[in-house]
Amino acid sequence: MTTTSPSVETDRKREPLVRFIAFYLPQFHPIPENDEWWGKGFTEWANVVRARPNFVGHYQPHLPADLGFYDLRVPEVREQQANLARAHGIHAFCYYYYWFAGRRLLERPAEDMRTSGKPDFPYCFCWANENWTRRWDGADNEILIAQNPNYTDDEGFIRDLLPHFRDPRYLRVGGTPLLIVYRVGLLPNPRQSATIWREICLKEGVGELYLCAAKTYGTSDPASYGFDAVVEFPPHGVRFASRTSAFQLTNPAFKGSIMDYRELVRDHLVKPPSAYKIHPTVMTGWDNTARRPNLASTFVNATPEMYEIWLREIVARTVENREPEERLVFVNAWNEWAEGAHLEPDRRYGLQYLEATRRAVCDEPVDGAPFKRLSGRTRFESKLSLAR
Repeated sequence: MTTTSPSVETDRKREPLVRFIAFYLPQFHPIPENDEWWGKGFTEWANVVRARPNFVGHYQPHLPADLGFYDLRVPEVREQQANLARAHGIHAFCYYYYWFAGRRLLERPAEDMRTSGKPDFPYCFCWANENWTRRWDGADNEILIAQNPNYTDDEGFIRDLLPHFRDPRYLRVGGTPLLIVYRVGLLPNPRQSATIWREICLKEGVGELYLCAAKTYGTSDPASYGFDAVVEFPPHGVRFASRTSAFQLTNPAFKGSIMDYRELVRDHLVKPPSAYKIHPTVMTGWDNTARRPNLASTFVNATPEMYEIWLREIVARTVENREPEERLVFVNAWNEWAEGAHLEPDRRYGLQYLEATRRAVCDEPVDGAPFKRLSGRTRFESKLSLAR
């Protein structure tokens, strides 16, 4: 008969130290617009499976394991995702919300979840308020749907979200719903928008909102927008020298960049604190070869171990420096398969990223030994030093 020691049993019951929130892409089901633009039945999986290596040792394609090539219209899939996330210390999903002057896209997974009440798993939204283009990167060429923001949109946008804000599962900070805006700089008058949104939410009885601006495209002090905080969004803001010349290319047309994930982790951990409130975000990796085969940005040396180093340190700092209600840590992402940023199990690493997540956010032992921080650095400093 096998027995479990009290210490091991205690470790298994450890609760997360922070609210760990995963950005969630809803583009894994067909919609009429994608049928028109990309072909009948298109979903993000069409991009994922076409990816091919650009250099020797390049890990592509990223293919799903446990959950398979799922369809988000299927309730059982959403339940499986929530169960998997919950079991590994993830507190909530942050769905991208596509809203264009009253026209919504890819809203079905979140709406089905709201109306059915299942899965019983916290969530919030990030308004992806940029143009949809054929380049997948928000650039203003070959526009499929433009944002064209104007002052009259403010009320319509926030009223569309009220049913979600009233949902008991919706993520709140200080009693008010959390909302992230991806490109706050595209709003005609962010401060005015924030004021209108808060006034409407107060009148409707949902609270005045906890507004965050994603740290993209020059985002600065949230107070200048009338917002409460900034949410980091790596790899935005990353500026590293390309290491492409060190790799043997297998795609002669490749003109992208190859960077070192270890450098990203090291630089993120040593940068000085911000003068304004920033909620940290880690990323599992990044490789958008599936979307931009010849112009991809690829981070090599992205492994579950390096991810865990980064996340553990970020969790510890968040606990030290934030009040409990604002101990929020984000990850890019739950299921950005075409950008090589996913916690969902793949055929190479399986559950390793999720297991690393659970250990980090619950401060579980590593290989049976406590994870030690030394003067703000991790006990894996020797591995980080490889990136110097």
